[in-house]
Amino acid sequence: MGEVIVITSGKGGVGKTTTTANIGIGLSSAGKKVLVIDTDLGLRNLDVVLGLENRIVYNLVDVIESKCRLKQAVIKDTRFENLYLLPSAQTKDKTSVSPEQMKKLIDELKDDYDFILLDGPSGIEQVVENAIAGAQRSIRDADRIIGLLESGGLRDIRLIINRLRPEMIARGDMMSVEDVTEILAIDLLGVIPDDESVVVATNQGEPVVGEDSLAGKCYQNICRRLLGEEVPISDFNHKPGLRSKLSSLFHKN
Repeated sequence: MGEVIVITSGKGGVGKTTTTANIGIGLSSAGKKVLVIDTDLGLRNLDVVLGLENRIVYNLVDVIESKCRLKQAVIKDTRFENLYLLPSAQTKDKTSVSPEQMKKLIDELKDDYDFILLDGPSGIEQVVENAIAGAQRSIRDADRIIGLLESGGLRDIRLIINRLRPEMIARGDMMSVEDVTEILAIDLLGVIPDDESVVVATNQGEPVVGEDSLAGKCYQNICRRLLGEEVPISDFNHKPGLRSKLSSLFHKN
């Protein structure tokens, strides 16, 4: 039975979809059969990040509404042999898919893939509940969503810190990895530094994982950890001593 992972966050614009795409590519390149599902109804963009937008005929909502068979909606990536995409609907209402429907779909898919990655929407509304339905692990970037994840039955919650900028940490304008992990008190899966190669690759529908860039190597290490390898987290020369200041930023209303 495959492992189901939802990748979500408490806010938008943190690189969640890029992370989903690169982890999916990295796991598939390691020989695992991977399905990535875009669950962000109305804001479909995982297909664009993967460079598959021109191949979409049917989508997630079409499958749920029995307008097509599942195999008609799933797109096989031609560049990565073991990677598949189930795109989201671009114009549907966010309540078009219920958590129960999502869970049923995931249950039907578990035996066909080694990993199913759910690219979850941002925030804590019903669409996030849809994304976590059927998931076993979660990757998140802020503590305000932890209650929803736990209430959905998720216990293996791990953290990815994205767009880290050491120079901002040195000035006291960004929290360090140590500060974040101490505040959130969850296991760290990986750290992705701010890297312009990610922006360039994303705009071109290309991956960075496995490429000769710092971010690419960090994404590759995340995939290795998901596969059970013990890989040290890179040291980005973080500045300690920000905990009390930045804890208030995390928890303020």
